[in-house]
Amino acid sequence: MTDAAPSSISGSSYERLFDIPIGPQHPALKEPALLTLKVEGEYVVGVAVDVSYNHRGMEKAFEYRTYVQNLYLAERVCGICNVAHTLTYCLAVERAHDKDVPARAVYLRLILQELGRIQSHIIWLGVAAHEIGFDTFFMYSWLDREPILDLIEEMTGNRITTSYNIIGGVRREISDALVEKMRRAMDHLDERTKYYLKLVQNERSIRIRTQGIGILTPNDVISCSAVGPTMRASGVAADVRADDPYSGYDTVPFNVITRPEGDSYARIIARIEEMAESAKIIRYCLDHLPTGPILTRLPRRVPAADVLIRVEAPRGELCHFLRSDGSDKPYRYRVRTPTFANLPALARMLTSTGGRAVNIADVPPILASIDPCFACCARVEKVK
Repeated sequence: MTDAAPSSISGSSYERLFDIPIGPQHPALKEPALLTLKVEGEYVVGVAVDVSYNHRGMEKAFEYRTYVQNLYLAERVCGICNVAHTLTYCLAVERAHDKDVPARAVYLRLILQELGRIQSHIIWLGVAAHEIGFDTFFMYSWLDREPILDLIEEMTGNRITTSYNIIGGVRREISDALVEKMRRAMDHLDERTKYYLKLVQNERSIRIRTQGIGILTPNDVISCSAVGPTMRASGVAADVRADDPYSGYDTVPFNVITRPEGDSYARIIARIEEMAESAKIIRYCLDHLPTGPILTRLPRRVPAADVLIRVEAPRGELCHFLRSDGSDKPYRYRVRTPTFANLPALARMLTSTGGRAVNIADVPPILASIDPCFACCARVEKVK
């Protein structure tokens, strides 16, 4: 995938362009990927992105496992977004059955989904601070992630791969004590998000490294089909939770967070404000949590159907496609992750910032600003 912008250096010639590889193993990358930057002096004028270094054959593996076994495969597409993946998988299977889950299970799923969004955004905030060179902020934010992981562990039994969503509902109940603990944790989170906003808005080193850097205009968002906070930080108010509600989001009031600037700074602010909005959603669900069962038993064999489900994962729109044939295993399963959708936008940001060429030193914060998960991308292999 390539995108190029005219060089800002007059009188340049093609012979002055050089390729600089970042990856597949590089300190700025937490997963294997290759960004081949075409540079002229200190400026990036072109980029090629290769995310094929971690192909795990997961889509094919879905076809050889039963629907119950695939629950544990789905949540390992991405560990950080495991709740979003198992939710999307369960919704696909339930849609094929044409069955709804109990109202209490719907809200419990929603609570866990928003807890997962919060901890994912906190992870990203720390990584973004690290790429900027602000490691103190990195440590503070990851320390604040621990109480959220404690809630997830108490709710599901696990801190990361939760194994909570199951076909037909959820695996475990939630206690009254945990409900009160969640309320206190959301109050604490509100205080921390206010602190984060104040810090980002007033810390000179953050503003210098992010304001006016990695600009993505609304037209760029549409042409590159960007998703999630990357899209909303450019002023495009699109969110699957609001546009195509699922799992009870149509019954919960919340705001779609947008920012007008469209730069790396706006993507930081947008995610911090989304964390505060997630806390409001969780409070509402706790206050209106229905009574009743948490599971509807469904047959192991799934009726023949073609189902496409999309949810708003922490990084953006996540799509799962299921083709069932009436057996106890999927005939075909396909996953499109948010990072894969944001790669064209990343290429655009790396080659043009408001019409100006991007400095090499700006590449790490721009790359981090889309919250990349490259291991999610490589699941298709083309054989000639």
